[in-house]
This record gives sequence, C-alpha cells and structure tokens, in this order.
Amino acid sequence: MSSELISLPIPVRAVRPGDEGRAVPVYVVWEITMRCDQPCQHCGSRSGKARPSELGTEEMFEVARGLARLGSREVTLIGGEAYLRADCEDLIRFIADLGMRVTMQTGGRAFTPELAKRFRDAGLQGLGVSIDGPARAHDRLRGNLGSHQSALRALDAAREVGLIPSANTQINKLNCEFLPETARLLRDHGVQSWQVQLTGPLGRAADHPEWIIDPWQIVPIIDTLAGIQLDAVREHEGGIPFNIVANNNIGYFGPHEQVLRSRPLGREAHWRGCQAGIFALGIESDGTVKACPTLPTGPYAGGNVRTMSIEELWEHSEVIRFARDRTADELWGFCKTCYYADTCRAGCSWTAHTTLGRRGNMPFCYHRVTQLRKKGIRERLVKVENAPRLPFDFGRFEIVEEPWPEP
Repeated sequence: MSSELISLPIPVRAVRPGDEGRAVPVYVVWEITMRCDQPCQHCGSRSGKARPSELGTEEMFEVARGLARLGSREVTLIGGEAYLRADCEDLIRFIADLGMRVTMQTGGRAFTPELAKRFRDAGLQGLGVSIDGPARAHDRLRGNLGSHQSALRALDAAREVGLIPSANTQINKLNCEFLPETARLLRDHGVQSWQVQLTGPLGRAADHPEWIIDPWQIVPIIDTLAGIQLDAVREHEGGIPFNIVANNNIGYFGPHEQVLRSRPLGREAHWRGCQAGIFALGIESDGTVKACPTLPTGPYAGGNVRTMSIEELWEHSEVIRFARDRTADELWGFCKTCYYADTCRAGCSWTAHTTLGRRGNMPFCYHRVTQLRKKGIRERLVKVENAPRLPFDFGRFEIVEEPWPEP
C-alpha cells in the first residue's frame, strides 16, 4: 500500500467483551516488506526497496504465534506491497489457521483477480485499497499515471471473489475539495467502509508541506464528511451500507463527533484518546515493534522480535506502553488548557509528534479551531526543519497565530 496510511482505528469486531480496561493488541498492522511497486510521493515509510534484513518466513510464523498467545484478533498485512513477498500467501494461511482475522491494505497496482482468489482461499477476509480522490489527484500523489485505474480494478477483484472491500483516503490540499466525488465513486464500486485520514508530515509527505492542510481546514473537511455520512444513512434503505470510519487524526469533539465515530459500531461513540500500545500494535518488516504502525521509528521503536519475544515487548517495553502509562501532564500549548484534555490527550500521537516535534499538542482539531475563531484567531503551520529522508521520519513545523480573515 506504500505504507502511508496505517494508523488505523480499532475495528469493533476485534474488541471482545472483557478486553475493555486491559491492554490487548487486538488489532495489529504488520509491514511484511518495504518493497513496493509504486513511487508514492506521500509514503510514510519511504517504501521502494526491501529492508536489508527483513524477517524470514519462520521468524514471521513465530511472531504470529506470539500474537495469538497475546489475544490478537485481527492482523492487517501491509508493505510496501505485502503481495510482493513470495511467502505472503503462506503467512495469510498461517495467521488464519491460528484463528485470527487476516486483512490486507494495498495500493492495488498489481492485485489481480487470480491473486485475490488465491489469498481468499488462504484465509484473507478483507482488502482495503488506497483511493486518494479522483484520478487527477490520486495519480499525482502516487507518482504513477494509471494507478487510480489499477486501484479500482483491485477493489472490483476483491469484491468479485467475496473479500470485503474497503477503501482508504488520505485527505490533503490536492483532494480535500473532491470528498463527495470520491465517496460516490467508492459507493459505485461496492465499498462498504471508507476510512479517512489526514495526510500527516511523515516520510515523503514531510517533503511536501504544500500538501498538508492548514489546521483550520479540518472544520470544513469534517463538515463535508458528516454530510456525506448522513446522506448515506438516508439513502441506504436496505441497500449496501456505506460507513465513514474516521481515523485517529480526524477530530475532535465538534458537532459531528458522534456521526463520524459511531458507525459502524451501532452505538454512540466519541474519541477516547490514542490507543497505541493499548489495543493497537505495529510491526516493521525487520522485526521492529511500535505501539502504532504510523509512529515515527526513531523515537518510538520499542524493541525487536529478534531480541525479545512479542509478548515481552508488549508487556515490558516502556516505549510501547507510553499511552498506557501517560498522564495529561505531558500536554502543552492549547491542548493543556482544553476542556477535553483528560479524555482526548491531545489527539493522534503520531500526527502531533511529526508536526510539532513532540506529542501533546494537536493543531488539527475541530474544537480547537472553533474556540480560537471565537477570539478571531486561526493557526497556520510554518516548516522550520526538514526530514532527514529516512523511513518513517519527520521534520518540524511551528504554529503561527494570525487574525481570522473577515468573511
């Protein structure tokens, strides 16, 4: 998938009664290779070539056994492109035989109907395909003409063999005006679940600050998404449902919070803080383990499965446990003074950290924007430090306050 979109919310089906209140890696996102067949210009891991020392088949099998022992419910395979590993089908079958649900995220460049059938027969249950808006925006972001058409073919191939098709969209300045158009396209291709996430300044996206939305733009974006969701509910009437899944950096606590976080749960929900290392876990292809797959590797590498078991890392690594052990004392800036501080804990950790250089202050927030607007203030970001051009790297921005323009 060019691992630019991997900070995933916990699927409700993955959390079983009894899991609440205790840390269980119910949802695991596992990068099994960095080899990729697309030059995506916003790729968080800067995928392309395989890492020098990726886990072997038997090593991956042992990690899978450990995840089963920990109680993991769902494993999503990503890359790079996961299907480029010759043993991908074997890994799918092995994980499925252990009783865990297996899904895959892909850019879909070479995901053929034949591959879809083989993976389904091995135990794959769902395929998420990255669709970053209409072709003109998608192909520019992917750096690859024709990738939009290939992605749609992958969606159709998945649906036709019985896999559950879903789609992922990164929202940025190239595509934020095309959200209704994108939603209609996905519905026409049978997508039932549309995961949306802001493009954050991670990896190659850090090299394109002109693509990152301004913080105040989160309000019209969320307003638009909520309208799409409400229209879809009204239009459903027994047909294929269409649910928007708001990812971890789409928020927070505005008038549409429950509209975008309650589906497909079937009950009212709201943002409850970063779940990294609480219900989520990320694994890189060389065995590095992080509390969330999209966290930058440098400050968040919690250890490696070649030196410690996945169970030991989950239980004892302070870096993986950070969201379990943190308090609101680490918050700063606007977030430290916010009414929702104790619940929100400054929103998405990876987005805050890769934007401002440390977590604890999240500028892309509906509540924040509307509160500042009452004071006639809006925020913009100014890049002050470049990323070092390493996998899962980031630079640094500073917040500049300016007067909110008159209508």
